[in-house]
Amino acid sequence: MSSQSTTIPTVASYGTARRRTTMGIVFLALAGVIWYFFSRTTQAGMITTFTLNPGGSQANFPDLVFGTLPILNVLASVCALIGAFQLVRGFGKRTNAVLGLVAALFIFAFLSWVASGASLNLAGLLRATLIRAIPITLGALSGILCERAGVVNIAIEGMMLTSAMLAAIFGSLYGLWVGLFSGVIAGGLLALVHAILSIKYKTDQIVSGTVINIFSIGITSFISAKYLASSRHLNNPGIFSDIQIPGLVDIPFIGPIAFSHNIFFFGMVILLALLHFGLFFTRWGLRLRSVGEHPKAADTLGINVFRTRYMAVILGGMMAGFGGAYFTLGSVGRFDEVMTAGRGFIGLAAMIFGNWNPFGAFGAGLLFGFADMLAARLAILGVRVPSEFLLMAPYVATMIILAGVVGRGQMPAADGQPYEKEGH
Repeated sequence: MSSQSTTIPTVASYGTARRRTTMGIVFLALAGVIWYFFSRTTQAGMITTFTLNPGGSQANFPDLVFGTLPILNVLASVCALIGAFQLVRGFGKRTNAVLGLVAALFIFAFLSWVASGASLNLAGLLRATLIRAIPITLGALSGILCERAGVVNIAIEGMMLTSAMLAAIFGSLYGLWVGLFSGVIAGGLLALVHAILSIKYKTDQIVSGTVINIFSIGITSFISAKYLASSRHLNNPGIFSDIQIPGLVDIPFIGPIAFSHNIFFFGMVILLALLHFGLFFTRWGLRLRSVGEHPKAADTLGINVFRTRYMAVILGGMMAGFGGAYFTLGSVGRFDEVMTAGRGFIGLAAMIFGNWNPFGAFGAGLLFGFADMLAARLAILGVRVPSEFLLMAPYVATMIILAGVVGRGQMPAADGQPYEKEGH
């Protein structure tokens, strides 16, 4: 008994010490990168200018102008001090929050270095980040809804692609709102197919999702090449115009960034809040999560496991359909082959990154959207950083997350496991 009581605290303390050391090294490494790659290559007297007014905004917010080298040295020093404190004492439960702070400091240092001797529209960059995070976040929310009920859904990419095409066709023929409704329904129907295969026939859920993805790519490419390319009237739906929230849009800096978007952005925000509240603060969410954690116990308590999983998968598919409609009705105003470009899969990565939590997934979606936008902006600025490295950054961060640096992900215990009702 005594040996057990001494062993358990030792293991726990070892794990805590190892994570504390790892995070301290990460903080110091980021400080070293800021100094070696940014400060050391920046000439004294260089000035960085950040424009704080998004393009098209009527606001007149003054630009942020500062000396590049002093700011870089300060940021490197702050990150180094944080890393040293982490190695010596640690931040305890606040470590993840401190990691977010250090990451923000590193990004600010990188942007300062990129814009040294030039000007960068920081407000426009942040606004574009929010826009590019829309389909990724919606894909992640779809995955959370499905997997919290115990069903793996890698068919989100196919659902989004099919919905994008049907939204363009029906939107061209009958108007934007009909197109949006058609996209949402298309996602729900494909989700119903996935649910029947996965829940009723207990098909391997990865195989079922892969089949739907392959089918979606094939059918959309065929219809696009056969009909949409020659019949332009079927592929010209237009896009939803921006909605400006009265009063809020006039807030300096923040207003034009966050309160002037089309229906897809505000729909994403509403779905984000509703899903978080529904999952963690309602009886409905408790039952859904219980089905994903321990379906047999949920069944014993009178919860219909099959019906709950069907509901979650179909609602998740409709959410993916809403995200797919964004590509044609909220972004470019037409359908192109494979235009989702893997955003559904990136949404699944954001789901894991966010630890199956809606707001965590939104944060991960912002990271992916930021990297996507930054690669395009830096190409315009002529920065000598290959865009491939920028696009790799969020994936590398995801692998670090999955390796346990930020903490072990807590996926639902019964995720991906078909349920067999006793007596059947």
